[in-house]
Amino acid sequence: MDKLSILFSLPPIFKGFIAMVISGAIFPICGVMVLRLNLVPIRYMLMHGVILGGAIALAMNLPLMPVTIGVNLILILVLLGISNNNNKSSRNFSGGSAATMVLSMALASLIMHVKDVPAKDTLDLLWGSPFALSYIDLLILCSVSLVLCLYVIINYHNIQNIFFSPEISKTMGINVQLHYSTMVILVAITVAIAMKLLGAFLIDALLILPVICASTILQKLKKNGLQKLFITSMIMGCILSSIGYIFAVMVDLPPTGSIALLAGLCYAISKIINFKGKEK
Repeated sequence: MDKLSILFSLPPIFKGFIAMVISGAIFPICGVMVLRLNLVPIRYMLMHGVILGGAIALAMNLPLMPVTIGVNLILILVLLGISNNNNKSSRNFSGGSAATMVLSMALASLIMHVKDVPAKDTLDLLWGSPFALSYIDLLILCSVSLVLCLYVIINYHNIQNIFFSPEISKTMGINVQLHYSTMVILVAITVAIAMKLLGAFLIDALLILPVICASTILQKLKKNGLQKLFITSMIMGCILSSIGYIFAVMVDLPPTGSIALLAGLCYAISKIINFKGKEK
């Protein structure tokens, strides 16, 4: 405990812990949106968008996080515009997201070549580091987390109806397109922040895996409901990120690897429990 107290008295470690707790507790909210809206294909596009944003920020000596968020917002708005014009739904994002992903990497490659930006500096975004966060980064993280929570709390019943059936929701007078676009934009912003804080390595570990584990637990307990899924996913994410981070600091391991490994083990255990439950 003395060692832990000394370590957490260091500002980089303490700030990293606060960021991981908030990320673990709040990012699974976006994970629920990603899975329920079938947004898995655009997740990869958004990761590549962050690489493009990183190349632009380094080339022009601009702050990293605002630029990466801005690039992801532009990419998402373009996809949403194409989808709206063609009257398409989220499941048809795969083609557009794949093309945008290739375009993002091509532009990033050209920018790095023309502006002599070291590829290593840009690709470091794939790993991230909670120890390198500034107070501005923490402020942005807290702000986005607050917006996410408020959006879900205020619009919970609309979100629940949209997840159940967009068509029925329209007949109820719910602005499905507005809420759908808002959720996709929130996912884009969250992925950009997650890449900066945690790297691509942990996006699935904190966005997707807690939701899958929570779904398995709730299914095993025969408890359904979107509210339970949100809450259980947030608890799972907070536990995984907190324990993984503390363990990594104590034994001097990379937090990203420790948290991802813990999330993967939790997922494997949940699937084994679910499989044995079906056998019975």
